[in-house]
Amino acid sequence: MSAKIDPNKIVIFTGAGISAESGIATYRDPEGEWQKVNPDEVASAGAWAKNPQRVLEFFNARMESVLQAEPNAAHIAIAELETDFDVAVITQNVDDLHERAGSKNVIHLHGEILSARYGEGGAIVQNRNGEPIRWGDMDEEGRQLRPDVVFFGEDMKHREEAIDHLKTAARVLVVGTSLQVYPAAGLLKKARFHAEKVLVAKEIFVKQYGFRHLRGNATDLVPVVSSRWRKEAAARIDDP
Repeated sequence: MSAKIDPNKIVIFTGAGISAESGIATYRDPEGEWQKVNPDEVASAGAWAKNPQRVLEFFNARMESVLQAEPNAAHIAIAELETDFDVAVITQNVDDLHERAGSKNVIHLHGEILSARYGEGGAIVQNRNGEPIRWGDMDEEGRQLRPDVVFFGEDMKHREEAIDHLKTAARVLVVGTSLQVYPAAGLLKKARFHAEKVLVAKEIFVKQYGFRHLRGNATDLVPVVSSRWRKEAAARIDDP
């Protein structure tokens, strides 16, 4: 039996585009990080085994860019939805901009760059709060710490939790991703047929899963969608 749709449930699914509007460089765009460096050399299990210090240098620099960024109008508009709805934010991003904007329930599919852990699948051992991870920084058992991010070839985090949210959401808003990055993008197929589905992105390459497409900046369009949904919630309360 299918899970029942919750009319008060919203899922927000975000990608690199929303953080790019806060000044954080993307990975895959024409001027993104992967045009400057081979990801296999800085963001894979093989790279960590071969040259962990280079991996740490790369992610420490990314961490610094995250710390310098601030949540933008799209992040804030998403957080404001929690006033009227049960909201789950599912993000491919490793930054903490959703949390700093005020979102309480954020699921990081690809990990969190401000946290550290030991090994693939290891427990998150500490929130670094912006402190770089250096070679020689160990966990309690004397094992080298690494960024709590999903390297290429590693499994996505929180997959089943994300699917559970999507299966019960009456509204799904996708922001800042063209849904070309798998396996994360494939999760959106779990959204219900009758759910209202909106995709906000600068570039939209193909039609996706019954989404209504809004082409443009997240900072312009997400507040509009958020405001409309909140007005609908207020009207429902006034006219039950």
